[in-house]
Amino acid sequence: MATTFINTSECARVRLGGLQGEIAEILNNDLCGAKNVVGMLRWLGKGEHLDAQSGQDTHQLIYLMEGEGVITLERKDYEVAKGAGIYLGPAESASIRHAGAGSLKLFHLVVPKARR
Repeated sequence: MATTFINTSECARVRLGGLQGEIAEILNNDLCGAKNVVGMLRWLGKGEHLDAQSGQDTHQLIYLMEGEGVITLERKDYEVAKGAGIYLGPAESASIRHAGAGSLKLFHLVVPKARR
């Protein structure tokens, strides 16, 4: 297996509708042959949010790389900043919204549930 260098600044950034910010896939099958994982960078600005919901067969990790936000888990809000993160197991959900002055940058990893 060869090591693949991915220059994330060259990955296409796409604006999502519904105040969901911007996204760039930085880890996937097309970029490096990753068949069981998708990695994304996400940016949220003022008034924007991410509603993350794992399906029955996925796990998710969301890590705050820059900025400040509010994570809502089970109807409870948590103020968070750089270095915070959440793990969502199958059928779990969370909401993350922008807070603070600068943009919020997230690393979002989605992995299918291991098959036994």
